[in-house]
Amino acid sequence: MKHLLIGALSLVSLLANASVEENPAEALLHQMDQATEQLNYELSYILVRKNSIEPLRYRHATVDGESFGHFAYLSGPLREAIRRGDEVSYFEPGIDPFTIQSTQMVAPLPTIMQADIDHLATMYDFVSLGRAREAGLPCEVVRVSPKDGARYAYVLWIDQKTKLLVRADLLDRDGDPIEQYRALSLVESPQVEELMRQLATVELPPVVQLPKQEDSGLGWKVTSMPEGFTPIYSNRHRLMITERPVESQMFSDGLFSFSVYLSQADDLSVREQLVRKGRRTLHSHVSGNAEITVVGDIPPDTAKKVAESVRITAPVKTGDAAP
Repeated sequence: MKHLLIGALSLVSLLANASVEENPAEALLHQMDQATEQLNYELSYILVRKNSIEPLRYRHATVDGESFGHFAYLSGPLREAIRRGDEVSYFEPGIDPFTIQSTQMVAPLPTIMQADIDHLATMYDFVSLGRAREAGLPCEVVRVSPKDGARYAYVLWIDQKTKLLVRADLLDRDGDPIEQYRALSLVESPQVEELMRQLATVELPPVVQLPKQEDSGLGWKVTSMPEGFTPIYSNRHRLMITERPVESQMFSDGLFSFSVYLSQADDLSVREQLVRKGRRTLHSHVSGNAEITVVGDIPPDTAKKVAESVRITAPVKTGDAAP
């Protein structure tokens, strides 16, 4: 009996190890996730889009047990974001600096750097593509592909030594690149922590107290969308120029997001419109007396399907809309 128990335990152990070995790409992404949040590093890179190239820099360090981050554009007007723990401050030309409570920066960083890998594994396949060289560094290459084919894919180059992300290609459903994040240099050093420690004493804008999100009672619902997308925010407001009331809801799968807008159709409404710029798609159409618009980081076919699945259960409210 004892031998049988030992044999059973050994079999369970072997199966567990085999499961890990069968998923080396997912294990590597977990290592990348840990390195992104725990190491002290500076990453200089370019964001390549169809008609533009932007030089950017991101620094990260752990200061007294808290995660500090500093993102900055390296050309044009000064634009930057600073993260101290669970607070992020934004500095943009033309608007007053502000701080919000969050652990994630809204900045042109590969979204995979701030994603929950376990959650993504339910919707995406992680496939090892071998080894390559990027920014002078030997890398492991991993493809992140949607299981349903209804969203974009990533190909990632991860530094073998630090496990940090040094390149990310966002691909459309035909496998063509939409945009690329490509590192020019990567420095991992305690000196980065010393530099970032200075942010601990910098006076930043006070935290903006966002109004409590209440049930907006939207008079419509989306009945078909890719699995894993869940509502994270809804709102009712008026357009600045026309004063037309608009209801909106944002959805995210943890890697990509999109918003659905619904308003009353009028003489200016376009019966059918599709615009795609890089990763961003806008699809708008009129259903009955409602204009439905989907805007976000999803393929055009997916945006069209989401828009056409909206079912209206009540008229768009015209009063008590936020300005």
